[in-house]
Amino acid sequence: MPRLFTALEIPRNAAMSLSLLRGGLPGARWIDVENYHITLRFIGDVDNRTADEIVDRLDRIERPEFELQLTGTGAFGSKKPHSVWAGVTNPPELIALQAEIERICQRLGLPADPRKFTPHVTLARLRSSRVDDVVHYLSGRGGFYTNPFTVSRFVLLSSRDSVGGGPYLTEDVFQLHEPRSSGFARVEEQSAKGML
Repeated sequence: MPRLFTALEIPRNAAMSLSLLRGGLPGARWIDVENYHITLRFIGDVDNRTADEIVDRLDRIERPEFELQLTGTGAFGSKKPHSVWAGVTNPPELIALQAEIERICQRLGLPADPRKFTPHVTLARLRSSRVDDVVHYLSGRGGFYTNPFTVSRFVLLSSRDSVGGGPYLTEDVFQLHEPRSSGFARVEEQSAKGML
C-alpha cells in the first residue's frame, strides 16, 4: 500500500505565485508546481482495511468551507536546514479540521503525530545548503503573500517510495460545507422566518 496523507490543495493562481519563489538557493531541490499542498495529517503505510476505515471516517466530517492565505517564508532545521516553505494563515476552521482528522487517526489505532501541526507549503528540499545561503534566500522573500482563497475540500493523497516531493496521486476527495442542522433546528429556523 502506498503512503497516505491528508492535505489541502493549492489553487492554480496561488501555485503560480509560489512558483515565482523557485531559484536562487544552492542545493535546493524544488517541488514541482503540481505537487504543492498543505499536509494536514501524515498517515503513512497502512493496510487496505485501515485505509478503507480512514476513508469512511473522513467522509463523515462536516466542516464549513473557509478562507486561507499563503504568507511569508521560512525554513525547517535551524542549524542544518532541510527544507524551505511558504507560510499559511491559521484560521480556526483549519485548526479544527486538522484536529478532527488527528482524532480520527488516533481512534483507528494510528500513533499520534509527534510533530506540532505547522501548516505550510514545502517549496524545496535542501541538500547541503549552507545556513548563510538559506538566510539570504529567505531575507529576500519574507514579504511573500497570495490573495486569500476559499478551501472547499480536502484530499487523501498517496505517494510512492521516493525522497519526497511527489508525484502524488489523489485517492479520495472530501467536500467541506456547512454542517447539516438537525430536523428540530430546521423547523425552528423555518418558524422564525414565518414559513410555518
